[in-house]
Amino acid sequence: MRAIYDHIAQSMPHLTITSIVDILLVAFLVYQFLMILRGRRAAHILLGVLILTAMYSAASVLGLDLIRTILSSVAPYAPFALIVMFQSEIRRLLARIGRRRWLSIGGRLQKREFTEELVLALVQMSQQKIGALVVIERDIGLRTFIESGVMMDALLSRDLLLTIFRSGSALHDGAVIIRGQRAAAAACFLPLTVRPGVARSLGTRHRAAIGVTEETDCLSLVVSEETGRMSVVAFGDIEINVTPERLEERIAEHIIHKRTAPTFRQQQAREREDEIAIERESTRDAAAD
Repeated sequence: MRAIYDHIAQSMPHLTITSIVDILLVAFLVYQFLMILRGRRAAHILLGVLILTAMYSAASVLGLDLIRTILSSVAPYAPFALIVMFQSEIRRLLARIGRRRWLSIGGRLQKREFTEELVLALVQMSQQKIGALVVIERDIGLRTFIESGVMMDALLSRDLLLTIFRSGSALHDGAVIIRGQRAAAAACFLPLTVRPGVARSLGTRHRAAIGVTEETDCLSLVVSEETGRMSVVAFGDIEINVTPERLEERIAEHIIHKRTAPTFRQQQAREREDEIAIERESTRDAAAD
């Protein structure tokens, strides 16, 4: 019995670390490819290929020379035919692998694309003077506010935001809350800040943007409907009339680099600076009118 066991062990290929990694990589690629094929018409094509392969094997065993000859004559062209038939699925497989966060590289690329798409939408709404309020969730969940609006769970894009905040849209009132680079909900109700200096000088959209950041660590982005100015709010601190470059910088430092809350003294100083800036803006607008 021992001799039989030794013979079987010697006849089997020896597994090394390299071979194990090789098997796992092949299994990963096959799994990703099957996940892409699931529910698509290409799954039926793959099933047809497997049936033809089984027929060729059966013909070889049973001695069916005619069908075996036909299938063997077609076999050399099969790889080219499969590449043509599965070209879209192969592209999806490569894109699916590229979207994964390999050593956080994929995650950073996704966040950069997300930031660029968001900034482009806000800049276009600013140029067209379309009022907007976008809230980006961070560590503290915004589920309470998400449930107050219309659930979406849609991939964020510039066209989506422009459609939501377009004048006359059923969802343009309220805020869009972004969770995990997806638009979780639209037309959401947010708490208003009660700080006296802010409440007197800013409208409801800006006060809501400040109010939600006073309670959570989210980031609020505002476009004024009257002036088209863009503003950024974090930890109750508002920065008015920011440029597109500054807007992208603030999103990156808050969402990607995880900016922390300011200390109490810093918060007091910033609140005083905000009140002075808001009063200057109000005076300037009144003089212009």
